[in-house]
Amino acid sequence: MTPRDWAIDVAVAVVAFAFGAVQLMVSASLILPDETLRRMLGIEAVVPAISSFIALALTTFPLVARRKSPWLVFVFTLVVFVGLQNTFHGSTLAVFGPMVALFTIVVECSRVEMAIACVASALGLAAATYGGTSAALWFWAYVQNLVLMAASALGGLAVCAHRDSVRATEQRAEEAERTREEVAARRVEEERVRIAREVHDITAHSLSAVSIQTAAAERLIERDPAAAKEAVSLARKTAKEALEEIRAMIGVLRTGDSSAETTPTEGTARLVDLADYLREAGVAATLDVSGYDREATPAFIDIALFGIAREATTNIVRHAHAKNASIVLESDGAKAMLTVRDDGDGSMGAADGVPSTGGHGIDGMKERAKLLGGTLDAGPLPSGGFRVRASIPVGDALSGFGTSRGEGESYERR
Repeated sequence: MTPRDWAIDVAVAVVAFAFGAVQLMVSASLILPDETLRRMLGIEAVVPAISSFIALALTTFPLVARRKSPWLVFVFTLVVFVGLQNTFHGSTLAVFGPMVALFTIVVECSRVEMAIACVASALGLAAATYGGTSAALWFWAYVQNLVLMAASALGGLAVCAHRDSVRATEQRAEEAERTREEVAARRVEEERVRIAREVHDITAHSLSAVSIQTAAAERLIERDPAAAKEAVSLARKTAKEALEEIRAMIGVLRTGDSSAETTPTEGTARLVDLADYLREAGVAATLDVSGYDREATPAFIDIALFGIAREATTNIVRHAHAKNASIVLESDGAKAMLTVRDDGDGSMGAADGVPSTGGHGIDGMKERAKLLGGTLDAGPLPSGGFRVRASIPVGDALSGFGTSRGEGESYERR
């Protein structure tokens, strides 16, 4: 038990004693003030003494340990209540102590123990005398205490039912969450297998054909240059078709549409088109690439930066309700940095789960930057508007990831 639990049980014991003391005083001073009538009913009028309050304390203060030792507290309070009730003739003790102890048994223990405690309560209360010799008075007091004990037990059952309901709800929520995670993981795994199978089919067939044709060209290049040239041309055609198939497949995966874009990916040289796109949509746009060295930036990084800018500008037009926007691209030899800012309402549809044209939204932009060892921050600004800032390293450490800008452009042209 925590200190809070102990404090609660101390408060319960004090409140039970206070209510019992009030009931003791009321029963002594207000019930049947006519002495003749009391004598006819066999009721002894006794002003509560200090010993009566001590007896009441013995039935309530043990409640401090009710959750630590529920059965011990229940038996002790019930036995003390019955014994002292039979000792103090004329004073009717309150049954609050045994009531709370029974409530604790119902909440903390099993249903069998609850039934035993209820039967023990009924028998114990029947063995007590209640301040007089009148059978009618005894029966009234017994029924009253029995009803109070039954209400206490029912209250404990209600608490147990509520607790079980909350636990069942939590378990159902946890099970539903596990099921969703399992279904999502299974779908991801199935998608990976499908993608792997399709990529394998494309690359295995195409690379085999390219390998055969280049081997033939190698053998024929000296004795039959025309045949060797034809083999090289066929290998080039096969490789080009394989690239187009892979690009189309990846485009479908990203957009969920069979009409995916299959043209070569564009670089930051087309940022001016994005600025024009913003202006055509009614957004005053500025573009600053004066601090960017395109020749020193690898082609794959340049392409990724353009893709991030395209996602950001598309979201501005669709969701930001902005009047002004700016695109700033710069590099310092170690990293390339892109900042897209607007003065809209501080929201982007992609951030809220609405897909943009690339199908990725902000998650896709972050993925592009992360795959290249960079970072991307996207969020509303304190002064209003929204900002997307990407930073991607372009140092020698990434030399193995791609080619230079010139080589990349030459490859796309080929």
